[in-house]
Amino acid sequence: MTSPLHTDTSAIAFIGGGNMASAIIGGLLKRGQAASQIQVVEPWAEQRAKLRKQFGVQVNESPGESLASATLVVWAVKPQTFKDAALLTRFHTKTALHLSVAAGIRSDSIAHWLDTQRVVRSMPNTPALIGKGITALFARPAVSADDRLAVERVIQTTGDFVWLDDEKHLDAVTALSGSGPAYVFYFIEAMVQAGVDMGLSRDQAHKLAVGTFVGAAELARSSDEPPEILRARVTSKGGTTYAALTSMEQDNIKQQFMRAMHAARRRAAELGDEFGAA
Repeated sequence: MTSPLHTDTSAIAFIGGGNMASAIIGGLLKRGQAASQIQVVEPWAEQRAKLRKQFGVQVNESPGESLASATLVVWAVKPQTFKDAALLTRFHTKTALHLSVAAGIRSDSIAHWLDTQRVVRSMPNTPALIGKGITALFARPAVSADDRLAVERVIQTTGDFVWLDDEKHLDAVTALSGSGPAYVFYFIEAMVQAGVDMGLSRDQAHKLAVGTFVGAAELARSSDEPPEILRARVTSKGGTTYAALTSMEQDNIKQQFMRAMHAARRRAAELGDEFGAA
């Protein structure tokens, strides 16, 4: 799903200036957004200096009247600090559209804290840092079609996106794609170590493992066939791949992996319960 991309001179504010905010800011600047139209609220002095040097945007230690000019506010804070930050900011941002990239915090809590119903909740992932992210989005009923387009223009600077009709599915997204890059890195670690154990150098094993994931992912993305068919095509009975997959099946790797993802989904829901109470 895509929307038209164009330079948008609307003012955008970020509450929190960490990795995800930096990814979005960098993408916006590359697409033509003026640095003068971006401001960030970031409490840590070292990070404020980094943002100013890297992007040339306005950075403040705490929320203030300048936020009133923002037509979109992006919430890039940690779940445990969201409520306090929102209560400090709400008086300056009531007319803005709000986009949250914080894990677990539900939109009803965000709407209550900010005293507005124009809230979009999202779950991005870390490949957004290189423009290869995938983000799931959920909009409250008060969010207009134009609001959705504004959010899409921002999110597209970090990669692709998908809209959800039911907010509860964001917990599943968190378990699948939000935490997903860590699963990939985990398997890369295992493949590299196995390669080293079998006599390859670490550099050789790393290049081969990463290249395999990149190539296989691109093949899955470009193919119309489901992954089970793609897997079957490289699995000749009695061959090397068959031996590896048989070993994994005997160890219930697939079931254990799926169980781990369900644990991540439960934790996402717990974060909403723990830090998102209105």
